[in-house]
Amino acid sequence: MLFKVAITKIGAYEFYISPPNEGSNFSHAVVSRRMGKLHNMCDGQKHGISETTEDLYDRESRDGTCSRAGTSVPRQNDPLEKNFVQAHPSYLKTLGQAHSGWIFGAIAELVDNSRDAKATKFEVSIGMVYSKIAGKGIPMLSVIDDGHGMTHQQILRMISFGHEQPDADDPDHIGRFGIGFKTGAMRLGKDALVLTQTANSRSIAFLSQSLNEGKDNLEIPIVSYCRRGQFMEVDTSVQTEALAKHNLKAIKEFSPFNKYLIGEKASLFQEKRTGTQIYIWNLDKWGSDYCLEWQTGRSGGSSFHQGDIVIRSQRIRSRPGQTSRRVPLDYSLRAYLEVIFLDPRMKLYVQGSLVRSLPLAKCLNRTVVDNGNIMGKHVQIILGRCQLEWEQANCGIFLYWHGRLIEAYKRVGGMIHSADTGRGVIGVLDVTDLMNDGNGQVWVHSNKQGFQDCELYAQLEEWLGSRFDQYWDNNYDALQLEKGGALYKPDHEWVQCDKCRKWRMLRFCYMDPFNGKCEMSEQKVERGVIIVSEKRAGYDSKRKHVVVEDALHVKPNRILQGSSDNDDDDSEQTVEDGGPHCLKRLRRGPARFCKKT
Repeated sequence: MLFKVAITKIGAYEFYISPPNEGSNFSHAVVSRRMGKLHNMCDGQKHGISETTEDLYDRESRDGTCSRAGTSVPRQNDPLEKNFVQAHPSYLKTLGQAHSGWIFGAIAELVDNSRDAKATKFEVSIGMVYSKIAGKGIPMLSVIDDGHGMTHQQILRMISFGHEQPDADDPDHIGRFGIGFKTGAMRLGKDALVLTQTANSRSIAFLSQSLNEGKDNLEIPIVSYCRRGQFMEVDTSVQTEALAKHNLKAIKEFSPFNKYLIGEKASLFQEKRTGTQIYIWNLDKWGSDYCLEWQTGRSGGSSFHQGDIVIRSQRIRSRPGQTSRRVPLDYSLRAYLEVIFLDPRMKLYVQGSLVRSLPLAKCLNRTVVDNGNIMGKHVQIILGRCQLEWEQANCGIFLYWHGRLIEAYKRVGGMIHSADTGRGVIGVLDVTDLMNDGNGQVWVHSNKQGFQDCELYAQLEEWLGSRFDQYWDNNYDALQLEKGGALYKPDHEWVQCDKCRKWRMLRFCYMDPFNGKCEMSEQKVERGVIIVSEKRAGYDSKRKHVVVEDALHVKPNRILQGSSDNDDDDSEQTVEDGGPHCLKRLRRGPARFCKKT
């Protein structure tokens, strides 16, 4: 049976007024209500609609009151009344403060999302783009990866304000807290546009402070398309065409993107490819200039002419006991991305040039692998000396969680009290299992730039201090045998395969056959071996004896002639002029030093 229904909207609610039920003893109207969508904002799931359908007259009778339809009813008497949280646009600025201490932490959040999406390539760059609103060119930071992309529901989850955390800690997944994209994007700039594509869909999302300026509630426009090959159409299963048109208009009005620029960026996905593109503009300011400055590298140039993004202030992060002012990792994005992953697999590009990944555990001299136990959990640290860090007077422990760098140059033990103690010594440690209580709780800050103050972390610091002090005493502090200016080369040379991204150890012998098989398992870091000499002086590979004619040339008149009283002295020798010279032990005991006169 069909009947007409009157619809009215008051605030966030929609009211449906219908005739009384057929056969009812009451002549009053029936009022139904539901909560409408708040500026297309979603809490990470598809909004459930709260509906309350009841006979208004019947409810009033139960409450002991009687009134005509349309009379307001006290809301506190409704047992199904719920409170829904609304987000003010100023909350976006609050989110950006999560990385106020170090802006590269915001970029690291975007790198984490790409790695979780199984991307093999990540590009970050800053370039100029024309803004119709500003009437001039403005810098725009772009992040592009080739991961599996996001569906409509997944992008809703990403832009929503928090979501349910997983019950278990996935060691292959970095993202956990549900705020990484928002805190990272809002730290870098005021406005961000996300363009993502999967095998069957394409979505555009706009997280903007400019769009929401002056509003009381946050609006996040999203446009989703259904993809069938090269054919795209609005996905009406998640939104109406009118809503999609309204959201797309808002994106064009408050961003540098029009339909042509959106199409140009979408073409980067190419045929049958997936991935995500993030564009951020109205970048954070440092005085009258921008907080970041960028340098475009030369194509085909040397490593000294590669592009980079640096922090304009070039300030060094504060660390207990550190006196060195040469810490490129603190202000150079290229230097930071070199060591951001414990086991780098993804190709990283900064300003169009490839970043040479630097696995710290494979770049050490006198490598020592030490195992321990902290509160019943196994830990393993790799200690060694790095020539570059020695030259820059740096040292410390690099702590990784889920394979991602959390703390760098953490000084422990004797490092804290002396700048020279431990100079050049680097430790590498993964604490994924240690910082997990087994109940889904992890002891890592939500910005992933430090660890919480807990018993495990306190005992870890104590254990690291003892391991370092023992390593320093055994290898360097007792006696320095190296000559001045000696270079500390890594124990082994490592290279990364461009195809499988596995790390291979280069053999010392150049005649060792090259296998060239990506199926071969990757080698592990082993305890270092001290190499006394790689090549013997005067050694001829075609002969079995050592040639000493040129190495030892002694004149007869320079030889000390001994007396018969000292026949047992090994230092008495007589050298004949003729015949080949042979090696001979000169004397036993410590070497004697003499000065020519």
